[in-house]
Amino acid sequence: MARLGVLVLVALVGAIAVDAQAPGSYGYGYASPPSPIAVIPSPPAPTPSPPTQTPPPPAPLLKVGFYKQSCPHAEDIVREAVRNATGVNPGLGAGLIRMAFHDCFVQGCDGSILLDPTTANPRPEKLGGPNFPSMRGFEVVDAAKSALEKACPGVVSCADVVQFAARDAAFFLSDSRVSYKLPAGRFDGRISFENESLAFLPPPSFNLSELITSFQVKGLDIDDLVVLSGSHSVGRSHCSSFSDRISTPPSDMDPGMAFVLKGVCPANPNFTNDPTVVQDFVTPSDLDNQYYKNVLNHKVLFKSDASLLTSAQTAGKVLENAFAGGRWEKKFAKAMVKMSLIEIKTIANGEIRKKCNVIN
Repeated sequence: MARLGVLVLVALVGAIAVDAQAPGSYGYGYASPPSPIAVIPSPPAPTPSPPTQTPPPPAPLLKVGFYKQSCPHAEDIVREAVRNATGVNPGLGAGLIRMAFHDCFVQGCDGSILLDPTTANPRPEKLGGPNFPSMRGFEVVDAAKSALEKACPGVVSCADVVQFAARDAAFFLSDSRVSYKLPAGRFDGRISFENESLAFLPPPSFNLSELITSFQVKGLDIDDLVVLSGSHSVGRSHCSSFSDRISTPPSDMDPGMAFVLKGVCPANPNFTNDPTVVQDFVTPSDLDNQYYKNVLNHKVLFKSDASLLTSAQTAGKVLENAFAGGRWEKKFAKAMVKMSLIEIKTIANGEIRKKCNVIN
């Protein structure tokens, strides 16, 4: 088996070609009906500045079992909310994992993605192109927070709820194969801007170099990039997120898959005509390593997914995650914990919100 892996890797490396960036739309991940929140018109946001390196600060107050004394059943309450939601609709679990990623990459893991528009701040990150209208799971976070406020008012932050919910969703969608203890004690942020979601969240059109930079800005390395990309084994995507790969040849997508997608997606998807498809056609509801086999077979939707084969280093990691049984799940758990520590707020610049969609 090891010799076969080496031969496959050699073949991959021999076929590597750096992919040039192509235009693409945001809508990275999973689809949902338009959010009921009111969209308040405002002038176009200024062009965001290129991301700068901002390593995550130390978070000495975070620890596993943080709420053991102050709210003993906090993590159980969140897990029950996630269990109830994913039992009815597994797609919500995929949305919760995606929400944790999108929250941490903008203003750090501080629940800022949950804030609704207000007169004072009409364009929060919730309305940014990478999040609106495709982000799912807000109602699950709200249900968990409501139960927590009844059990122990003003104790558990929304930022922690987002990370707990993502962990629990990963547990249920992986049939318990992804399991990890999560440090807690985050504070909720008060800052949330739409243009920052555009600046820091990598779109599906990114090439490998752009993806690496985007992750490095947040203190994550190449291995984290490849491992966290495995979350694309669950959930759905809008056609607009990959339409350039099926309408403008040449494309490295498997021709059979491209043919099927052309039958589902309109030639020019728009806000009123933008169907969704599953991201993994083999095991669409399972968080597993099938994603990496799909990458090797050129059966992935996004340019960012396909780009993992454009360097020997990342192609080797894809191969390892595809065929080393059980290894990816452990690496994914470790990467999720590492991501959850990005730019943690403290009492000096944060709060514990009473409601997750509005600051106190």
